[in-house]
Amino acid sequence: MTNASNAVARRAANVGQVEQASNQQPTLQQQIERMKPEIARALPKHLDADRIARIALTTLRRTPKLADCSPESFLGALMTCSQLGVEPGGPTGEAYLVPFKGEVTFVLGYKGMAKLFWQSPMAKSLSAQVVYAGDHFEYEYGLNQQLVHRPALTGRGAAIAYYAVATTVSGGSAFVVLSPEDIEKHRKHSAFPNGGPWRDHYEAMAKKTCVRELFKLLPVSVELAQADAQDGTIRTDYTPDALDTPGPYITGELADQQPPAIASGE
Repeated sequence: MTNASNAVARRAANVGQVEQASNQQPTLQQQIERMKPEIARALPKHLDADRIARIALTTLRRTPKLADCSPESFLGALMTCSQLGVEPGGPTGEAYLVPFKGEVTFVLGYKGMAKLFWQSPMAKSLSAQVVYAGDHFEYEYGLNQQLVHRPALTGRGAAIAYYAVATTVSGGSAFVVLSPEDIEKHRKHSAFPNGGPWRDHYEAMAKKTCVRELFKLLPVSVELAQADAQDGTIRTDYTPDALDTPGPYITGELADQQPPAIASGE
């Protein structure tokens, strides 16, 4: 083969390699990097796109099954976190990215719900607690409702109840008390009863269940209403407008187990 023929062959090979490279899909890590400008535009001012991207990459490393899910669902869940201003995974427990049947599900955490509650101008206080057998605990629904909880310092024993209580600046208050059996019914009717955050963060998910029931009675921010609508869904459209249209639910949450109480003053 002549030198000219060799040169033509090399050019053809190089063109083929370039075309093959151009046809390769970018990795999920590369797509996260490319999305940073969109994440930055979606984030509230107090959060940083670089930090969200780092947390997302760390979450990928810690949960390898996420990489086996569709990239669109991962990026959709990441954009949901960005638009709501909650961190995906990590030590904060504000939100979880859960792999399920090849898709990534956005699951709002207890701390994420609490964080968004404080964005409401009506918010004054919020608390969710676990009651143990050794604690002093009494509550009463009705016209003279009350809730008293004095935690024991030692020998607290097993969990016997979970509750959430909140007050508003207008003077209103509300509380919800759920038994371990109530919490278990919610867990069993969730998308991931034996895995995901229910396996790794049971207490936080139990508190979230109480808070979620409580928020049905309270004025909440637009962001919290959006987060509640997105909780437990898969989002494959990660354009900014898609937040207003929740994706398909993995499963519906269990209906109310008992009517919570709300005090006068609302």
